[in-house]
Amino acid sequence: MKQIIGRFSNKQIFLIILSVIVGVCAGLGAVGVRQLIRWITELSFGGYERFLEVLKTLPASRKILAPAIGGLIVGPIIYFFAKEAKGHGVPEVMLAVLMKDGKIRPRVAFVKAIASAISIGSGGSVGREGPIVQIGASLGSTVGQYFNLERRDIQTLVACGAAGGIAAAFNAPIAGALFSVEIILGDFGVAALSPIIISSVISTIVARHFEGNLVAFVVPPYTLNSPFELLPYTFLGLVAGLVAILFIITLYYFEDWFENAPIPEYIQPMIGGFIVGIMGIYFPYVYGVGYESINGALHNQWPLYILILMIPMKILATSITLGSGGSGGIFAPSLFLGAATGGAVGVITHALFPQAASAGAYALVGMGAVVAATTQAPITAIIIIFELTQNYRVIAPLMFTCIISTLIATAIKRESIYTLKLKLKGIELVEGREESILKQIKIDSVVKEGVFFYIHHNLKYIIDTVLSVNQSIFPVLNPSNRLVGILTLNNIKSVFYEKEALAELVIAEDIAEEPVFLTEDSNLQDAMDIEGRYSIEEIPVVKDRESMDYRGIVHIHDVINLYNFEIKKRELALAVITRKKFKDVTKGLNLGEGMRLMELSVPESFVDKNLKDLAIRNRYNLEVLIVKRGKRTFIPNADTVFQKGDNFVVVGKYEDIRRFKEKEGV
Repeated sequence: MKQIIGRFSNKQIFLIILSVIVGVCAGLGAVGVRQLIRWITELSFGGYERFLEVLKTLPASRKILAPAIGGLIVGPIIYFFAKEAKGHGVPEVMLAVLMKDGKIRPRVAFVKAIASAISIGSGGSVGREGPIVQIGASLGSTVGQYFNLERRDIQTLVACGAAGGIAAAFNAPIAGALFSVEIILGDFGVAALSPIIISSVISTIVARHFEGNLVAFVVPPYTLNSPFELLPYTFLGLVAGLVAILFIITLYYFEDWFENAPIPEYIQPMIGGFIVGIMGIYFPYVYGVGYESINGALHNQWPLYILILMIPMKILATSITLGSGGSGGIFAPSLFLGAATGGAVGVITHALFPQAASAGAYALVGMGAVVAATTQAPITAIIIIFELTQNYRVIAPLMFTCIISTLIATAIKRESIYTLKLKLKGIELVEGREESILKQIKIDSVVKEGVFFYIHHNLKYIIDTVLSVNQSIFPVLNPSNRLVGILTLNNIKSVFYEKEALAELVIAEDIAEEPVFLTEDSNLQDAMDIEGRYSIEEIPVVKDRESMDYRGIVHIHDVINLYNFEIKKRELALAVITRKKFKDVTKGLNLGEGMRLMELSVPESFVDKNLKDLAIRNRYNLEVLIVKRGKRTFIPNADTVFQKGDNFVVVGKYEDIRRFKEKEGV
């Protein structure tokens, strides 16, 4: 493949060509999944068009058995072939970009397509957008791996596939690109924006070629009749934010409940399908993606009590479907909840103020507001609704309401519906980095002695020293070794050409700046924050702010190297969690070069203590990768407290593991 890449003098051109291929694949994947959902829906319920009318003609037994049988088929497919296909898909894509260099197993696309189509087509209360995103991302990753591209380029193609998925799902190329940048990569300064946009456009064109100018929702005409309508829109933003929080809490409650239930994992989707089937007998609006119900809300077809009931019923049905292990997305359920919430607010507003816009207009804005709050991606939500309506008049109330709902949601819960899933695995994101890794490693692990000057050192000595070392920041100390300032290359350059005249006259104290520093109890995150604020490559370290006793210097490149090492360690931890071949490592697994992976029971002396206090890394030279607590498996951080009955997986040299076992009586 290197020969093929080598034919292109400009790597960016080759990446754009690959983004076109990924866009075509993502578009075909979206069309294929939609067609598969249609077939399975017809097989399960006897009809696809006017689905709610079809349901009225079916016996209760079929309404229950269809989702239950669907779950019975989906459970083993996911459990035995690709566990990454479980759930709503987008967090798994984010995880691959963050911690697996963008690498996703090729089989995931196929398994996700089959599992999600069966889940949705048999009546599971989930959306098709999340699966289409994961399928597109998987195809993008596969293309990148096939051509043996670098990590960053594979991640770009993953983002291209995700963008293509959203674009094809909604016929919305701008929203697809923004979704990838805002949610998958979390970086609006991304240099790979061109391939992402191209992939998004190509995917949309492919989907339109096969399905025409597909319109997911028939949107009513919109007008803002009075500026005073911003008051009910403010209320809608508040309610939408609260509905989003309720959805997130309920979803992860049921995920946790099923995870700890004494039921085989591959049977759980059948139980979830059975429960949803019973709900569907009495409230059929919860079946499937719910687009027909959304269109009903947009066109004022549902009375107020139905709209209000839709909110808790859809939250329960989606949470049970996904929590039990079904495969599908949360995007369509979020749109559903937004339409119901906005429709209800609109009905009340129109009854009180007949001159206000119709309830359908509020349902439309509510769709964007709940999506914005659940995903914490207001820009993507705004653009999706705008592309659906092609109406500039909707922009003002839409932006206003989406921002309010997002502010409400983030004020109550920091994590979005996507990042919370990662946080429950011990992974916290900040500006494209894994925050918990940076926070849990103390700065003393990368402190070096460094070159420093005393306040009395003269200019000649300073310049001669600076020219002989590879360092750009120099601590300035008083005779008691207290940090009193720093010298930068800019300070020194300002007097460099007067070296001979000032050689004995100017001393370090004269040209030193106020010190920028870290303390011994700082962590890597603190170092990166200072680097971002001051753009300096080295940072002095002192004992504490009171004494200012100098301890050494930290090089930012050492921080980055250690972070990358920890990321690799996390990749191994995730392999232990997700790969079947690592299911049982109680007897140990050789990793080569004298390293061994082993699962151990937590010693009695460790119970009710956290990793930070136990200092296992320093005492035994062992790295704790994951903690197993009942059925739950997660990546720990420094504040993780061990409980009785916990197991943990460690990696280290065999002698160190043996020494740990002997000393702690494991």
